[in-house]
Amino acid sequence: MKYISLIFIVLLFSCEEKKDVLLPKANLSIVKNVEDLSPIYIFFKTDGKDTVAEVNRKNSIISTNWIFNIDKRLPLKLVIPEVMKLQGKKRAEKAHKNEKAENYYSYADSVGKNLAFLPFTKVYYKMEIPNNRSQLYFKKNGLIQYSGRKVYDFPKNNLKPFLDSLVINPKAEIKFSYDKNMTYGDYIQCKILVKTVIDKKIPFVFISEEEEFVF
Repeated sequence: MKYISLIFIVLLFSCEEKKDVLLPKANLSIVKNVEDLSPIYIFFKTDGKDTVAEVNRKNSIISTNWIFNIDKRLPLKLVIPEVMKLQGKKRAEKAHKNEKAENYYSYADSVGKNLAFLPFTKVYYKMEIPNNRSQLYFKKNGLIQYSGRKVYDFPKNNLKPFLDSLVINPKAEIKFSYDKNMTYGDYIQCKILVKTVIDKKIPFVFISEEEEFVF
C-alpha cells in the first residue's frame, strides 16, 4: 500500500497540474520503502530552445523524509543547483528540524516493478572541479575517467575490477565527479553502480561519498 500511495500522489499531482515526471529506471532497488514522506518535483520544461528545470515543493514538510521526483531527461547542470538549494533550506532549518529525516531520489525498479529510492542526505554537491589527486569522473559518453598518477578512461562496467586492482596511499581518498551535461537518468544509474560497488567493501581504497563534484 505504501508504494501504491506514493505512485498515486505522483499521478494525482500530474493529473491536476497536467504535468508528468519521467523517472529514471534501474534493475534493482536500493531502498524499497520510505514512510513519513513529502514529495518534491522537478519537471522537464522547454522555453523556446531552452530546457528548464521547474521545481515544485509546495507539499514538502521539513520534518519529513523528502522524495525527489526528478525528470530523467534533465541535464545535471540544471538539476543539481536546484537540489543544492533545497538541501540548504532543509539543513538550515532549526525550529522543525528532524535529525532522522532523509533525502531520497526516486526511480523505477524495472525488474521488481516497484518505485525505489536512493538516499543522498549526507552528500554535499559542488559545481566545480575537485582539488583532489585521485578522482573518478563519470562522463556523458558512458566512460569513467580515472585521474591519479595516470589519467585514462574505462567502461562503467569495469568499475569494480578497476577498484579491486587499485592500491593507493591508505590516507588518500577517491572523489567522485560527474559530467554536468549527462542526463539525470544516467546520473542515477551511475549512483546505483557506485552504491553497489562500495557496499562490497573494496580493499585498499578509501572512497569519499560525502562530496560529489559536477562540472
